[in-house]
Amino acid sequence: MKKLNFPIVLFGIMALVLMACGGNNSSSGDGEADDTTVVGDDIDGATELVFWTFSELHMEFFEDAVPGWNEENPDKPIKLVAETYPFDQMHNNLLLALQSGSGAPDLADIEIARFPNFLQGEPQLLAMNDYVEPVIDDFIEARFDIYAKDGDYYGMPYHVGASVMYYNKEIMDEAGVDIDSIQTYDDYTEAGKQVVANTDAVLTSVHTGDFLPYWQHISQRDSDWFDEDGNLTLDSQENIDTLQYFHDLIYVDEVAELSPGGEPHAEEFYAYMNEGGAASIAMPIWFMGRFTDYMPDLAEKMVIRPLPAWEEGGKRSAGMGGTGTVVTNQTEDAELAQEFLAYSKLSIEANEKIWTVLGFDPPRWDVWESDAVQEDNKFYQYFGDDIFDTLLDIRDEINAVNITEYTPDVSTELGTNVLNNVFRQQSHTPEEALREAQETVENNMTDD
Repeated sequence: MKKLNFPIVLFGIMALVLMACGGNNSSSGDGEADDTTVVGDDIDGATELVFWTFSELHMEFFEDAVPGWNEENPDKPIKLVAETYPFDQMHNNLLLALQSGSGAPDLADIEIARFPNFLQGEPQLLAMNDYVEPVIDDFIEARFDIYAKDGDYYGMPYHVGASVMYYNKEIMDEAGVDIDSIQTYDDYTEAGKQVVANTDAVLTSVHTGDFLPYWQHISQRDSDWFDEDGNLTLDSQENIDTLQYFHDLIYVDEVAELSPGGEPHAEEFYAYMNEGGAASIAMPIWFMGRFTDYMPDLAEKMVIRPLPAWEEGGKRSAGMGGTGTVVTNQTEDAELAQEFLAYSKLSIEANEKIWTVLGFDPPRWDVWESDAVQEDNKFYQYFGDDIFDTLLDIRDEINAVNITEYTPDVSTELGTNVLNNVFRQQSHTPEEALREAQETVENNMTDD
């Protein structure tokens, strides 16, 4: 599988959430935390660990872990001070604290977009190899690779982020399409023709304001914006062909249309899907929460299946997005902090909680058939009881991605020019648009 490359910086894909910063036992960031919760302060002699995050949901996850830890480890209880800050503030101040040698927390979340900043030079984070290596065969290894450097694992993941196809089975049934017969993108196109002929919907919509949907499809082809050595491959033939395929879905096969709102997180798009505008959308598993929260009328209509492959036997998924939890080298209780992080992220019970508390696909695949994971919840009620059957089917086909310090430049070119010029304006062919983008990003790389 592909691994994260270095030196690396941002990839502004999932920066919808907000973040911030604080201090080891007191905040050192600009301003107070948005929210601070203390767990375990009722236990005499508990060791205080400070945790910074940008997500209230992640804070709740760690709050949930503390009572279990303290019950199982009465000889080394923890008092967790969990602080939530705005996204940029936390990441920027965490980086400054680590570079200056003071003011960092014991534990912190680092979103994948920012993680490369923390791995340049000698990482000021503690490697978790002693805890990861004994269990890594039970995990989707690519989820550790994206937070690793030189064989050392630093970030502990919250989810796999496996990309899947969400089908509106009610529309597909009306069209006369057996969704399980869709194995390749050729099959997918043919299914779209039946959808358009027999229903009021289209097969899918194409996004012009978010490059993640396009990224997951090229990752399936073992392609990327950069190769494993950090060389820019934006205008590779695989990338051109992929862009051409989605252009043709709209303008040649006439089975797709442009997404309302331009991207899959827009309110206009939620309304469009909720009203049955399109029969399918390809997004990671974590997009389930968007359906349950914003598209209630599709409950019991949507089902989850692998992405079609580009050719028979090809990969049917990709790993998208993510956040890694780390132990900083400024902690005064390194062994305890590492043991607690391993307990919170690597154990069977912890990965079951990733599903039951967060609703994410656990990176530890051996829990996908456990009783706790199989227990009924709102996601099974909405999508059916075969979610993890799909994940088990594709678990060896989930590609990682390569990120470099110039990935933000690629994101800008795609979101500002390429996707708009190809899909909306039709002023450029996919090849022309990607060649221009390649030249622009290369110039930025040369200028630096």
